[in-house]
Amino acid sequence: MKQTFAMMIVAMAVTSSCLSQQRDATQLPLASTEQEKRILSVLDEMRKSGATYLSVPVSDGRVLRLLTEAAGAKTVVEIGTSTGFSGLWFCLALQKTGGRLTTFEIDPGRAATARKYFEQAGVAQMVTVVEGDAHDKVMSLKGPIDVVFIDADKEGYVDYLNKLLPLVRPGGLILAHNVNMAAVAEGYVRKVSANPDLETVFYNDGGGLGVTLKKR
Repeated sequence: MKQTFAMMIVAMAVTSSCLSQQRDATQLPLASTEQEKRILSVLDEMRKSGATYLSVPVSDGRVLRLLTEAAGAKTVVEIGTSTGFSGLWFCLALQKTGGRLTTFEIDPGRAATARKYFEQAGVAQMVTVVEGDAHDKVMSLKGPIDVVFIDADKEGYVDYLNKLLPLVRPGGLILAHNVNMAAVAEGYVRKVSANPDLETVFYNDGGGLGVTLKKR
């Protein structure tokens, strides 16, 4: 697993380098199948229409997809659906791995918008949108979880970590967005960095992404 994780990080670095050489670092990837094309067309529509409220930038979305597919993830949990932009990046991977996404959103309007885009992209069958306060709702989850993505209330990251880490399988990943923000750096980043059972690296392009391996 150490070798596999190292290969993921190398791939991330290559992706970052390639993006930096592009004229437009926000370009969407090329589609290799009709299903990918359909998902990417929705991502493009969301981006052009401004329907990406509180969402990850494209460069981070590409990394989420890369890590999830490379890990062969079957179960992904996302805290902070917003309008579904990041969820669609996970779906690009999950339609290859045969996995599912469970995503939590506290705002009913944003949850409804996300469902609309999941339907439009043809991935609704692989996504469960849970409305309500994720701090409470995640207590109903069961493991094993392959990938967790935290991108919600910044002061709540440590609580999400404490509740979800026991459910993440050994060799699984915990991804955290906006790790450069003070509330995340002072709480979450310190906690994962001080845990000897975790290995964390930081991808600082885009919105800042913490990538944590739960060691075997």
